[in-house]
Amino acid sequence: MSYEELSHTADVKIRARAPTLDALFGEAFQALMQVMYGEDRGGGTSRTLDINAPDLESLICDFLSEALYVSEVDGLVFRQADVHLDGMQLYAILDGEPFDPARHKGTEVKGISYSGMSIQRDAKGYMLDILFDV
Repeated sequence: MSYEELSHTADVKIRARAPTLDALFGEAFQALMQVMYGEDRGGGTSRTLDINAPDLESLICDFLSEALYVSEVDGLVFRQADVHLDGMQLYAILDGEPFDPARHKGTEVKGISYSGMSIQRDAKGYMLDILFDV
């Protein structure tokens, strides 16, 4: 499992890889939190997300958009997400802590884009390319 930032002119483009879709969604979530808040993220406060979508691209976009919303509205910084997919339904438990401006420094993400998004499968698992609007 891994993710990397790819070169992009204006926004943040991420490529995530994982052996399963559950893990791929978790890696994309980790990338989003890393971009927004850096590496110093603790736990102890949880939120749950339950999302349905018509296809995988919509599901990942809706999941990351909802995580972004909850993070901003509740003032929480998440360190991990335990993600479970059942068809086009996602259930996730997010673990995090209250936002601390002295510790949590990163780039403001305004939204998750469908532009250039792709989910591919090969013999090693899955790969996702996704763009974070900053």
